[in-house]
Amino acid sequence: MVSLNLIKIVLGITTMKKIHLFIPVLFVSALWLAGCANDSEIKKDEVVPIATESLSDSTEDLSDAGATALGMSDGMMYEGDELTDPSSILATRVFYFKFDSSEIEEDDRTAIEAHGNYLAKHPDTVVTLEGHTDEQGAREYNLALGERRANTVKNLILLMGATEDQVKVVSYGEEHPAVEGHNISAWKLNRRVEIVYPSNP
Repeated sequence: MVSLNLIKIVLGITTMKKIHLFIPVLFVSALWLAGCANDSEIKKDEVVPIATESLSDSTEDLSDAGATALGMSDGMMYEGDELTDPSSILATRVFYFKFDSSEIEEDDRTAIEAHGNYLAKHPDTVVTLEGHTDEQGAREYNLALGERRANTVKNLILLMGATEDQVKVVSYGEEHPAVEGHNISAWKLNRRVEIVYPSNP
């Protein structure tokens, strides 16, 4: 009869063999799992910079487009005299009036005041205010109406600090229409005062 000790020895040897066979399997499995983890990390690292770079490029493109739309070059604003800046409120130099009226429209006051402020800051600058009317009414009446309109604009300009010597007034009545025509649309555009600077920039 096989002794109990011999059986234990045989079983022990068999178990050890199984363990020795299993260890390489565990080692290979561990390497495979580590490789998968590294692949995931590499993929993750690759995705983030690409997305960030794309977002950065898009942002820069939008910034450049915005600068162009605003009339800027390389982030610089318009550097010339505000009088020659086409986006300045001073670019508004024609003001319209209602029929047989010399009253300034409320929407025009801000622009006229801006011209007054400019003249106050530039005492050597002289402007001419040209008063105009439509063709309705007598010639003499229209000459007087054109003058009243120009003087109304002049008074507001003087309130902003300009001097009498800086503002000249002339009336053309109906003689210099902005638009040729014998209808309401033409008359509306001819009832006006124009601010004319020396070089009329």
